[in-house]
Amino acid sequence: MRRRIDGGSSFEREYGYSRAVMQNGFVFVAGTTGYDYAAMTMPDEAGAQAEACWRTIAGVLDQAGSSLEQVVRATYYVTDRADAEAVLTVCGRVLRESRPAATLVVVAGLLRPEMKVEIEVTAVVPEG
Repeated sequence: MRRRIDGGSSFEREYGYSRAVMQNGFVFVAGTTGYDYAAMTMPDEAGAQAEACWRTIAGVLDQAGSSLEQVVRATYYVTDRADAEAVLTVCGRVLRESRPAATLVVVAGLLRPEMKVEIEVTAVVPEG
């Protein structure tokens, strides 16, 4: 059975996607940027954006009955190679226990110029 999870971003409705989709025991979380979706604000610094990404992702995983400890795959996108260390430091702290298969990609840009980081993950939903 497929279940969509709304993350509270107006982007989801406007651009026709779900923050996450649950199916076959997995939660597939869409690329998540550092917005505080309630205030539609974003920190300037890449590490702070990564922290905000993880807060959103953790909330979505919780709605799905999963958690950051259940993340099995992660992809990090950064727009500036110089920000990679700050982002990876945050990711390393957040995922210290789950240590998923992960990839960091330096990209030319994201949808909006203020976006410096985007993170997408796949997690399992524990049986129970």
